[in-house]
Amino acid sequence: MIFLRRIKSWLPLLLHRPCFTQKTAATSGLVHAASRGSPPQLRPFSLSACVLMNPDDFSCNSVAAGEDQDVPGDSEVDEIFQQQVPAGVGEGQRIFIVHPDVKWGSRKQHLTTAELMMAEAVGLVNTLDNWTVVDQLILSTKTPEKKRIFGKGNFQYLTEKIRQTGGITAVFVNVERLSALSEREFEEAWGVKVFDRYSVVLHIFRCNAKTKEAKLQISLAEIPLLRSRLKNEMANLDQQGGGSRYISGSGETLYEVQQRLLKEREAKIRSALEKLRRKRLLLRSQRKHREFPVVSVLGYTNCGKTTLIKALTGDSGLQPRNQLFATLDVTVHAGQLPSHMTVLYVDTIGFLSQLPHQLIDSFSATLEDIKHSDLLVHVRDISHPETENQRVNVFRVLKNLQIPDRLMSSMIEVHNKIDLIDSYECVNPDVIPISALEGRGLDKLRKAVEEEILKSTGKQVLALRVDLSSHQLSWLYREATVQDVQVNADEGSAVVKVIISNAAYGRYNKQFGSKLKTGL
Repeated sequence: MIFLRRIKSWLPLLLHRPCFTQKTAATSGLVHAASRGSPPQLRPFSLSACVLMNPDDFSCNSVAAGEDQDVPGDSEVDEIFQQQVPAGVGEGQRIFIVHPDVKWGSRKQHLTTAELMMAEAVGLVNTLDNWTVVDQLILSTKTPEKKRIFGKGNFQYLTEKIRQTGGITAVFVNVERLSALSEREFEEAWGVKVFDRYSVVLHIFRCNAKTKEAKLQISLAEIPLLRSRLKNEMANLDQQGGGSRYISGSGETLYEVQQRLLKEREAKIRSALEKLRRKRLLLRSQRKHREFPVVSVLGYTNCGKTTLIKALTGDSGLQPRNQLFATLDVTVHAGQLPSHMTVLYVDTIGFLSQLPHQLIDSFSATLEDIKHSDLLVHVRDISHPETENQRVNVFRVLKNLQIPDRLMSSMIEVHNKIDLIDSYECVNPDVIPISALEGRGLDKLRKAVEEEILKSTGKQVLALRVDLSSHQLSWLYREATVQDVQVNADEGSAVVKVIISNAAYGRYNKQFGSKLKTGL
């Protein structure tokens, strides 16, 4: 009977094998999902929306119709997303959190404390609807790499503590990733579901994913969880003498069938993501053709990136949330610098300490847009007790992503939430202190962004003499950033101060010729 129940739990994967059809996806631009509210909505790590102050300047919908032919539709993506939901998603949980405190060795954390790491774990659980922290325990360990993580005495103490705490439905072991063997060992000892940081973060992502790309990336990141669950299911069946049985007529064991289906599922997801990646490349090339400078805003989760972009752009559609991972999909928003030059601010997924590499890999394709930015702005929550550790973790992820040196060296560091610190003083002259919520320090930040953009893009500040009887002036308004116009009515001309790229200036010279005003 137990064997049959195990088989039944896998029937959706055995019998329901989705595939992508060749029908055209009805995509009229990708949807921006970034607002605070209930239920939680998350937006990762992918360019999936463009929101501009002037839609006529640039539109995500300008992709040629033929480019959408192979993009998977919403129904195909939802079919994959809902096909194999890991256990615990969508269910209320009463959580006991245990944090292994490594006292020495290579795994000891030097820039944080066990108490702060426990606080972050509590924050992750509280992000999920209907999940409640019942109790928490910091327990020292000398052997974090062992199957049970803790020594015999501490493990026995922990087991008794869990059993004596009423109402627990799951235990959250605050480590990056538990092996399938450890997970099975803990569940057998404690009699409840066991989560690690990988599974908890993925639960948060799944509950908040709205766009196709986010759903596919999450489905890809869930493959290791499904494989781990498969190993545990098969191990239990082996103990009952059923795990090695062959599926009738197939010549394959149940385990081999499941492994093959998971591989096929993974291949389909990767194929769909590749199609979306190609579309994103087209959008990127369109932005490059329009010569909009791109500023990627990044930082630790919940540092205030979305609030800052809303303050810089005035985009009323942005509704920041005081929540971990409130941004899943990378979104793009237009704003103006003091010179009236338009730039595109890219809102990226928040980083996290001990974020599993497999999870980063699943979302790494969407972080390609960071590499192709003209400038990076690193936002830090300077009021957070772990702000220095958070900075280190952000730089570690950027290093793993192999961000170009030119971007790392020109990156602007912003200290946000200074309104939460009494008498804040910034000792580093290269850092810009701000309060995105109150709008303090934003003018200085805009000027710094403009200076770096001019350096990185090679744009020039020029004064051009134009003939008002021609369409030179309208051309400059269309192709460059016009800062000032001084009209000479007697001569029928004007001196126009512009910010213009080398390429645009070359086109201007070729079409009109130019007279450069001296002194600039």
